[in-house]
Parts: sequence; C-alpha cells; structure tokens
Amino acid sequence: MDFSLSPELCALRDRTRDFIAEQVIPLENDERQSHHGPSEALRRELVERARRAGLLTPHASRAMGGMGLSHVAKAVVFEEAGYSWLGPTALNIHAPDEGNIHLMEEVATPVQKDRWLRPQVAGHTRSCFAMTEPAPGAGADPSMLKTTAVRDGDDYVINGLKWFITGAEGADYAIIMARMEDGSATMFLSDMDRPGIVLERSMDAMDACFTGGHGVLRFDHLRVPATDVLGEVGKGFRYAQVRLAPARLTHCMRWLGQARRAHDAALAYARKRQAFGQPLAQHEGVGFMLADNDMDLHTARLHIWHTAWMLDQGEKCNFESSRAKVVCSEAQWRVVDRSVQILGGQGVTGESPVMRIFTDMRAFRIYDGPSEVHRWSMARKLVHLAEKAEAEVRE
Repeated sequence: MDFSLSPELCALRDRTRDFIAEQVIPLENDERQSHHGPSEALRRELVERARRAGLLTPHASRAMGGMGLSHVAKAVVFEEAGYSWLGPTALNIHAPDEGNIHLMEEVATPVQKDRWLRPQVAGHTRSCFAMTEPAPGAGADPSMLKTTAVRDGDDYVINGLKWFITGAEGADYAIIMARMEDGSATMFLSDMDRPGIVLERSMDAMDACFTGGHGVLRFDHLRVPATDVLGEVGKGFRYAQVRLAPARLTHCMRWLGQARRAHDAALAYARKRQAFGQPLAQHEGVGFMLADNDMDLHTARLHIWHTAWMLDQGEKCNFESSRAKVVCSEAQWRVVDRSVQILGGQGVTGESPVMRIFTDMRAFRIYDGPSEVHRWSMARKLVHLAEKAEAEVRE
C-alpha cells in the first residue's frame, strides 16, 4: 500500500478543508437545529453551498453526477468533511444517505436509479434505511427480522414496526427490509408518502447531527409494486452486507474528523491555559493525554486507510471493516473523552465544540453493529481460519 496522496487528491482535501472552515463551521450555531438534527431548511442551504463549491456527493459515480472517488480518496475527503458535525450533511455524505447511495448504485435497476437515486445524488431528496426493529425484532442480529412481506398479485403487502430509523422524518423514500414467507429477506423501495407508512414519532437520542433524527415507523398493509423490489427477492441479507461493510468504514472516516477537531481544541487550550506556573500542556498528566490522542488518531487513520485500500482492490472486507469499526469507534471515543478532561469546565459546556462532539459520538460504538457483536464475529472467523489451516496441515 502506497501512503502517498496524489496532487489531485491533496488539492481536493485542501479545498474540502477550506470549505468546512469558511462555509460550514460558521453555521454550527445556526438556530435551525434541534435535538433531532439540522432542519430541512438548513440542510438545503448547506447542500447548496457544497454544490457551488463543487463538493456535493463526491462518493457517487460520475455517471450519477458525483466524483467517483475511490475508497481511499473517500477516507481523505470524509475526514475533512467530518471536522464539523454539519460537514457530512453539507457534502451529502452522511448516514443513512451515503450508504443508501452506494447500495442503490450497486443493486438498483436503471428505472429505480432515475426515480430515486439521481435526485438524491443531486441533494434534492433524502432517504432512510428501515431494518432495525424493537425487541424481539431485528437489531444487532438481523436474522430476528419480524416485519413481513406477502405477495398479493402484482404487489407485496408489508406489515411491521421499525424503530431508530435514522433520517425517517422528512425522508423522501425508504429502503425497507422485510421477511418473506420462506424465511428469507427482501429489500423494497417505497416513497415515504405512500399510504401504509406511518411515522409514529421521532425518538430523543444523544446525538443531534442527523437531519430527520431517528424515527419509529409502522407499516400497516403497505402495498409495494413488485417492480419496486430492490435487487432480487430473497437476497436482502446479502445486500445488507453490500451496504454495511463500506458504511461501517465511512462512519469511521467522518468521526475521525470530529475526533481530530476535539483534539485540536484540547491542544490549543492546553498550550494557552496556565496552571501552577506553566501551561497545562507542560504538565505530564496533560501532555501524556495529548500524546495518547495523537496515537489513537493515527491508529484509527491507518485502519481506515488500509481497509479502504483493500476495498479498492476488490476485497469484500467484512472482517477488516468490523476490525476497523471497533478500533476506530473506541480510539476516537478515547480521544474525545480525554479532550473533555483536558478542557475541564470548557469541555462540558457549549463554550467549546467538544461537548457536542462528545454527546454525538457515544452512539458510534453502537451504530452499524456494537463493538461486542463485531468482536464476536471476528472471533468466529479467527477460529474458523485456524481450524481450516490445521485441517490443511493434516491433509
């Protein structure tokens, strides 16, 4: 793996960094935000600014109107965008839309792409991904899926309850995962204003960075034409992996920018704040935390870049993306937690962006699979590989 960046990518990185500093961070205190994220009006303004800057939806293919960035290039650009909690919204690279755009590019038909994907890449529409359910339904274990889809003539009739559906309020369309009569799963596309979709409420959550918050969706005899099946019937779980492996990594990319922002704030404060006759940074306890921050940031970046490079080589990277997700979510959390500690009272108030980053980031260790599930999955793979190698030696 070559760690050098092309002049073109360096220029794009710098352009993104300048855009975030000049066009996005000044809007972080905009009143058009709530506990359920930036308003649609603020999102549209941010998107328009990114469009004028030539930075909108850079991960989408050129055929769809994006830049067609490689995974490594995305790692560089997404980190810069993530330096502000509004940056991913501006560039149209936030969850769930970023992952949905990738999935739609891989699986949707040309007709479906024209109907749903092109307006989304252009920043005109939003989407949600409806898989997670309240207990005893699908959560960290997607095989527990309870929402059902039954064929009825040329349609499928969907019934069930989904919750913690990011971006549900105000989304234009949904990708819905439902269980078939044979026990398999299928993904369906549906406009959100179709009869049979009910947004029961938006849930209060620790984070506040996603437009549309996290919603509870009820499907009450929702009729979806067979033409709106995403991909093939019965392959929903397979398509979920197509979406989730890269999406885990893009979460890591975006949050790395936020962790770097927290560290930068802590470092600047520690250099200036005096205590016991010298700057905080000169005290060993604080200096060690700053050094640990740098090591965690670098470790996270290396995991991201390596996994991104493997994806660019055509590898599936389910194991590697799980490893990166655990390493990055925990390392970046440590960075932000130490930054709060260094800032003291500044870190637990709105006087610094670090408090907001802290509350937004905690859920990262849960989103797209909690750390414990990824560790369990990795352990199974490690044991399987060891047993396979042992069997080959015996042969």
